Amino acid sequence: MSRLPLLLEPRELATRLAEPGLLIVDLCKESVYRQVHVPGAVWLNGKDLVLGQLPAPGKLPSVEQLEAVFGKLGLAPDTHVVVYDDEGGGWAGRFIWTLDMIGHRHYSYLNGGLHAWMAAGLPTENTPNPGRPQPGLKLDIHREAQADAEYLLAHLNDGKHAYWDARSPDEYHGTRILAQRGGHLPGAVNYEWTRAMNREDSLRLRDIETIRAELAALGITPDKTVVTHCQTHHRSGFTYLVGRILGFPSLKAYDGSWSEWGNRADTPIER
Repeated sequence: MSRLPLLLEPRELATRLAEPGLLIVDLCKESVYRQVHVPGAVWLNGKDLVLGQLPAPGKLPSVEQLEAVFGKLGLAPDTHVVVYDDEGGGWAGRFIWTLDMIGHRHYSYLNGGLHAWMAAGLPTENTPNPGRPQPGLKLDIHREAQADAEYLLAHLNDGKHAYWDARSPDEYHGTRILAQRGGHLPGAVNYEWTRAMNREDSLRLRDIETIRAELAALGITPDKTVVTHCQTHHRSGFTYLVGRILGFPSLKAYDGSWSEWGNRADTPIER
């Protein structure tokens, strides 16, 4: 099949549903999927994309867990994945980051997800779809898109990195504390994840150039390595996706996020 754009509009996907080599992944709530989904979409529980161990449950799972997840979905090297959710792109973005982590670059995000698909009046179904299992799938982990705490500690003040905190302003300022300590990474700037969504247009992305200008005003620019995070790298799944759409050449996510940083005793914090 011919490649689809990273940011895919519902009507364009609707014309390509029957093409071979297409895998549509639904990361909506399971109850929603059972009522309505894009024709042919395979449901995936977002929790399968995270390690799930405290204190940092959002870390990348083991390669064996990822092999099981993607093998069940039916991922193959030439598969083009289209992913969506019902929350504006958090889980979908986390899925795309995970694809980057396993070196799979053929993917698209359905702009606005299920909300935009239904708003466009496009066909839906409620019959669950199985994956196309690939038994014995073997994956390699590519660490270029990942930052860990030690990486951050080594680069906090080098002037070559921009730290994009996707949490709420209250979490960023430390007035709402979801770990042992509250606050933010030294030098991090706050651009809350839903700012990039258009609530008046079915949670599609707002104008890309407007988002680019807003981020640039905060120092999040393509000449730096941009590292995004939130509490568990769920919300920052979406901001990672936004960075991909903006074409940032050096983009990483800190999957330990604040649940790790705020629960360690040796990490510097600003408030």
